[in-house]
Amino acid sequence: MLMAHPAVLTDLMEQYEALRTLHADQGDEAVRRRMADIAYTLCVATGTSDVDAALVVARYRLPGARVEDDSLLSA
Repeated sequence: MLMAHPAVLTDLMEQYEALRTLHADQGDEAVRRRMADIAYTLCVATGTSDVDAALVVARYRLPGARVEDDSLLSA
């Protein structure tokens, strides 16, 4: 599987978190579509099918972000 560059993952995560903080899912069609596009891209970039899992995987792949115990990811 291809791995997204950490800068790309960071950018996608920041955009998604900003939209989620602003409750974009309750916004107009263009904003909801943008949030869905970012969520989809995060899933593709991380090889997941759920945006919450994509965020976990993306954080795990960032340099210096790895935790000592990754048992939750292997379950």
